[in-house]
Amino acid sequence: MLIFIKGAGDLATGVAWRLHNCGFQVVMTDIARPTTVRCTVAFSRAVYEGAAEIEGVTARLARDPADALRITGEGEIAVLVDPEAAAIETLHPPVVIDAVLAKRNLGTRITDAPVVIALGPGFTAGADCHAVVETKRGHYLGRVIYAGSAIANTGVPGDIGGYTSERIIRAPADGPFVPAARIGQLVRAGDVVARVEGEPVRALIDGVVRGMLPEGTPVTRGMKSGDIDPRGIVEYCHTISDKARAIAGGALEAVLHLRGGVL
Repeated sequence: MLIFIKGAGDLATGVAWRLHNCGFQVVMTDIARPTTVRCTVAFSRAVYEGAAEIEGVTARLARDPADALRITGEGEIAVLVDPEAAAIETLHPPVVIDAVLAKRNLGTRITDAPVVIALGPGFTAGADCHAVVETKRGHYLGRVIYAGSAIANTGVPGDIGGYTSERIIRAPADGPFVPAARIGQLVRAGDVVARVEGEPVRALIDGVVRGMLPEGTPVTRGMKSGDIDPRGIVEYCHTISDKARAIAGGALEAVLHLRGGVL
């Protein structure tokens, strides 16, 4: 069965990875210049590298919907540059999952497919979609909501190792992003980790750089451009996160529940 996922960031990738391993065919979409920070564990990387392999699963850039079906037929995940998700009209997937994580609905409708699932706040199950998966870290992470909405966006990143907002690397100005540190590199508070228009971005905490936008990505002042993991475990930079796995479990539950267990 074909599942169409809007978005190919790290959380969407966790969902796609699990569904693929459960026997579903998966087509994902992204914009022409992805802004995924945790790009080492995101299938969006296929947009600018042609292919991306994560924990034994390969996603490949597709030219068009027909090429996407060829790729899924060969046992890989397909990624389309299709920010408007126009390919839904061609592919007619039984399941659509909105995994853009924009914290608001950018156009997903409950009529897009027989089963429509959305991740995170901005959606109401029963109105915008058939189910919502909770994405906020904490007790309810990964819970499937069949009536109602996820917890509202607080604007504060989840706590990891006792840090929240301090983990985030933000652009100090508008312009092309220039990394000064690489993903997997251990840094100390005060180290320069990037520059935008010559203005330095300094780490606020000690840890390992877990995410960083590719060089040249256009950013705006205050935009999330990277993150630092205070736990300092380099392996975590190259494997799907606990959060992504929990959300993926919820998405899988929603698909099976709403499809009556039919693959």
